[in-house]
Amino acid sequence: MDPSLWSDLLEAEEVAYVRTDPPREPRLAQLPDGVPRVGVDALYAHQREAWDAVRRGEHVIVTTGTASGKTLAFNLPVLDALARDPKSRALYLYPTKALAQDQLRTLTTLNVPRVRAAIYDGDTPHEQRWQVRKWSNLVLTNPDMLHIGVLPRHDAWADVLHNLRFVVVDEAHVYRGVFGSHVGNVLRRLRRLAGIYGAKPQFVLASATIANPGELAHRLLGLDATVISDDAAPRAERTIALWNPELIDPELGLRASPLGDASRLTAELVKRGLRTICFAKSRKAAELVHRMTVDRVDAETAGRLAPYRAGYTPQQRRDIERRLVEGELLGVSATDALELGIDIGLLDCAISVGFPGTVASLRQQWGRAGRRGHGLAVLVASEDALDQYFMREPETLLRRRVEAAILDHANPRVLDGHVAAAAFEAPVDESDRATLGDAALARAPHVRGLRHTARGWVYAGTGYPAGDVPLRSASADAFSVVDASTGAVLGIVEHERAYSTIHEGAVYLHLGEQWLVQELDLPARRAIVEPFGGDWYTQVRKETSTRVEEPLRVESRLGLELTFGRVSVTEQVVAYRRKGIRDQATIDTVPLDLPATTFDTEAVWYVPTEAQLEGLERMPTLLASLHAAEHAMIAILPLWAMCDRWDIGGLSTNHHDDTGAPTVFVYDGHTGGVGLTERGFAEFEGWVADTVRLLEGCPCPHGCPSCVQSPKCGNLNEHLDKAGASTLLRRMSNSA
Repeated sequence: MDPSLWSDLLEAEEVAYVRTDPPREPRLAQLPDGVPRVGVDALYAHQREAWDAVRRGEHVIVTTGTASGKTLAFNLPVLDALARDPKSRALYLYPTKALAQDQLRTLTTLNVPRVRAAIYDGDTPHEQRWQVRKWSNLVLTNPDMLHIGVLPRHDAWADVLHNLRFVVVDEAHVYRGVFGSHVGNVLRRLRRLAGIYGAKPQFVLASATIANPGELAHRLLGLDATVISDDAAPRAERTIALWNPELIDPELGLRASPLGDASRLTAELVKRGLRTICFAKSRKAAELVHRMTVDRVDAETAGRLAPYRAGYTPQQRRDIERRLVEGELLGVSATDALELGIDIGLLDCAISVGFPGTVASLRQQWGRAGRRGHGLAVLVASEDALDQYFMREPETLLRRRVEAAILDHANPRVLDGHVAAAAFEAPVDESDRATLGDAALARAPHVRGLRHTARGWVYAGTGYPAGDVPLRSASADAFSVVDASTGAVLGIVEHERAYSTIHEGAVYLHLGEQWLVQELDLPARRAIVEPFGGDWYTQVRKETSTRVEEPLRVESRLGLELTFGRVSVTEQVVAYRRKGIRDQATIDTVPLDLPATTFDTEAVWYVPTEAQLEGLERMPTLLASLHAAEHAMIAILPLWAMCDRWDIGGLSTNHHDDTGAPTVFVYDGHTGGVGLTERGFAEFEGWVADTVRLLEGCPCPHGCPSCVQSPKCGNLNEHLDKAGASTLLRRMSNSA
């Protein structure tokens, strides 16, 4: 595409940074002899490297950029094996149904002889499911279906498991945090059952570029995998722009709407005939961008625009995907459902509204642009601290290594349910250490419903234990969120988060939609909600305390004592505020009478020295400085671990009973911890240095949402000293 088509848009005052990345030529390798004809005459070097590793019998993880041909890298050896031996079976796992549908379209197009591909997921009609099990030698599904619909009913899948040759795990970087910890156990259960049926499948993983692909593969599988990371695919020239909406109130740090600016950009680009995708963080935001864009273009152009999000019927989603691929659509506003590897044709421009949480995700989104020529990629910033940090420090974003994907399959809160599920599937004994792991055998005596027999640990309870283990929660006693009008379960909330997010009167966000909590039924573990269209939100006030349970690692870092270990966190929600969305003004404060919750987790904590606190040691400056430092560090931690700030909690105090000194704690917000703060401990120096740059670069005088104010602060952002936090953290960083 001719960049002159958009160059005038990048002269606006809102543009904080522009650069153009040069094109890259491909590095090719010879196609192996005798492989299925799949429409290519040569391979990229990394595809051939993957082929050779798979043929050697190795487990493999391919981690290269967007549009680098990862799909062909795993399809080629699998399709070759199935074409040679049609009795062999392959299982493809995708995190979303849309990805499975897209892959099925690709496989159908390739038309490889003797390969019979079919989808087995929640949308598969019940009368067709036995046909898939009996007829298909390449089954596409998702971890949830594998967990609940396949493994507990393995007798019906006996032929598939006996002949299972390959398991492909696509978009492997998605499996992190709590979800990844669960999926790590599901894959171990799959390995175990395949072994019982006499198979030893080979695993091939594909991932966006991440910092720790080998470690991720090992944590997911319990196996070592060969890492293929040298991307040999071509890349078109691409212009990158960072767009910061106009600053309306410098004192409060308030800016113009990023959704409004994104819709204006989208409208200008599609009016010029440029095929554009705009990524928003929620379904509601995607719909708003679409509506505002439609209002800015003529009727004919408006007819070539569409939103894309979860919540549509499968038929609606397939139709939008088809119109994109065929070029009928000119512009689409989407949630991250289209961030993953769905083939949506050749686009010219990609706009991301707000930093999507990880550099890896941003690169995935931007990778949608410019596959047929010079592309344009734009990040439109929100007033969030991380977004504004990148607007001031663009090279920190653009030169940054991608994050590490962190998970912990051995977290007892995650593991126990899978030990029960495994015992239901077949008695668990010492021979299962090789697949389920040492931790599973250690937990077996403590798992409810298990009984030790001569055959091993067996499940003596009723029903399917897998049905009681949601893959996206670490808590067995999670709360259900129920739509009052339909009775449908919208989602689940972990017990330790429930009182903060679904208390009576709370505005609850689910997939970007707003709901008002009518009732929180504590005995039934259920919140009843109704749709909400108001212009205010809720923020809880809570009292938090921590107790050090076990220091695991203590080191002298940045001139102070830094500790990583286990803590227990006690929280009690005592009130909530209703606040206006537009002006942030407090409408009212409502007291709450809810029980305290205590959960065990992992944390990193540090005790500043007297020298580092010189001039800050008096109250209330001391507490306000520590509090602001805690907030800013929580805002930056997602740069080092693939997580969201909502996955992390914190506590700062002028005197902690266990340390006897002023202390700052940052802890995993999930029961048992999933490795997020362990990553912070490992990268402490870089984490602190980034936080210093965040604070010193923010132009506000006293603190704002772009630096030290947090949307999840239990003290409602009271007692924050930005200058004190900056002084403390700069002194720490200078101690390196």
